[in-house]
Amino acid sequence: MVISLRFVSYALEIRGHKMELLVDSYGRRIKSMRISITDKCNFRCTYCMPAEGLPWLKKAEILSYEEIVRVAQVAVGIGIEQIRLTGGEPLVRRDVPELVRQLHAIPNLRSLSLTTNGILLKQQARVLAEAGLTRINVSLDSLLREKFMQLTRRDQLDRVLEGLAELEHYPSIHPIKINAVAIRGFTEAEVLDFVHLARNKAYIMRWIEFMPLDADQLWRKEDILTGGEIRQIIEASYGPLTPITTGDPAETARRYTFSDGIGEVGFINPVSEPFCAQCDRIRLTADGQLRTCLFATEETDLRAVIRANASDEELAEVIRQAVWHKELKHYIGDKRFRRASRSMSRIGG
Repeated sequence: MVISLRFVSYALEIRGHKMELLVDSYGRRIKSMRISITDKCNFRCTYCMPAEGLPWLKKAEILSYEEIVRVAQVAVGIGIEQIRLTGGEPLVRRDVPELVRQLHAIPNLRSLSLTTNGILLKQQARVLAEAGLTRINVSLDSLLREKFMQLTRRDQLDRVLEGLAELEHYPSIHPIKINAVAIRGFTEAEVLDFVHLARNKAYIMRWIEFMPLDADQLWRKEDILTGGEIRQIIEASYGPLTPITTGDPAETARRYTFSDGIGEVGFINPVSEPFCAQCDRIRLTADGQLRTCLFATEETDLRAVIRANASDEELAEVIRQAVWHKELKHYIGDKRFRRASRSMSRIGG
């Protein structure tokens, strides 16, 4: 079979066993998996969902923790090295630290992280650290109460900042990244305030270009504030930024530090500087659908495979086949672009 032949060059010896790694038809090795554990959220961000929310999935439609751990174990067994838990807002689901504990125990999993809006971090930071969480991303688009309320439709900025402060007590969770969606006319005035935060706290600040994933489908290209423009704002005050390179071609952020070496900022530019050619990610939705691109229009139903009592080998083969057909790129800005089959809240951040 052609797929099997292509996989051979990506085999790896682990504990004396030959493991054929995940690779797509364009030769990209897939190492990262984002797992949404709930579609529910306690915010109503304007770029994510309507003010009234969305119809939530029924309990029976959502993967159980046992099912999530099984998918993760199989995925790691065929080459996934990094897992990120997302939502909705993942911390609204009960017993997340227990899920973290089980995932942390999977052999050969190199990184276990979580993306959150931060509202519940003050209560859960300690137990997450004890369970084995190693990295975290906190979504925070404004440091001003009125603007924060405007975007999230919730008056909870203080709780998010308290959650970030609590995280600093647990150095095993490192780095702490703050992610802000960059929107023209909204973001520019606070760029230097976020820079100040990054230079005076143990946080890495990153801006993500606004993408067409809003539930109301009101996205306009004119609303994008590019990473390059934000960098110009910073350099006008701090001078030229110094690039940070890790040697990982699949890294999504363009990372920089300052001339004095204090602080780090990053720019994730999927619209102005697409990184599809190096993409190493797949996603699992809360209802068990495997998506090989954020903007995918088709999904693979892993929930049905699991609940049909498939073996681990059969589940692994379904994942391999889905990955083999991973899209070449997202085509934003191209006449071939098609909106994703779900909004961001239903895909997972």
